[in-house]
Amino acid sequence: CRLYAALIQARGGLCTDCVDGNRILSRHTARQYGRNMEPRIETSNERKLVGKRLTMSLSDDKAGELWRSFMPKRKEITNNLSNDVISMAIYKPAHFADFKPTNTFEKWAAVEVTDFEQVPNEMETFTLPAGLYAVFDYKGSSTDHSIFQYIFGVWLPNSVYFLDDRPHFEVLGDKYKNADPDSEEEIWIPICEIPIDHNTR
Repeated sequence: CRLYAALIQARGGLCTDCVDGNRILSRHTARQYGRNMEPRIETSNERKLVGKRLTMSLSDDKAGELWRSFMPKRKEITNNLSNDVISMAIYKPAHFADFKPTNTFEKWAAVEVTDFEQVPNEMETFTLPAGLYAVFDYKGSSTDHSIFQYIFGVWLPNSVYFLDDRPHFEVLGDKYKNADPDSEEEIWIPICEIPIDHNTR
């Protein structure tokens, strides 16, 4: 739950009224990422996912339980599109506007599949809708929260985008090594463009 740990320190940049200059971000984080961490803006196609889910919160983190349940059964999914694993979070609409450590959300451990014709026992399906995302190619430990401090505290409030109300997810490929500092993953943040007021000069 790196996102939540970072949100406590970087509440700014999550919505229209958060761009207030009160974001907390260390100088170390700013130097570490800076211009070298610009995302690519990508429209994701609809994705079909098969996996497991659990409801949890920052104060009741069950991510370890979820992955321990999913990974041994992962090979039962035979129609996956790649070897990548997807870690996805689905938040309630008011989750960030009224953030508390007890706010619950739905966490998924899943893989992308071609169709839902063969779903293993004890697994569920989810259709991830198409949409616009900021995709960050992150290299570093999964325990390092500063990447999300940068995304929500620096990049987002200085961009032309809002955080959109769609699932957040991370693509964990062959180079993902969990807590290893050489680990690599893609962080997909749902965004929408800020409307332009043509009457403003």
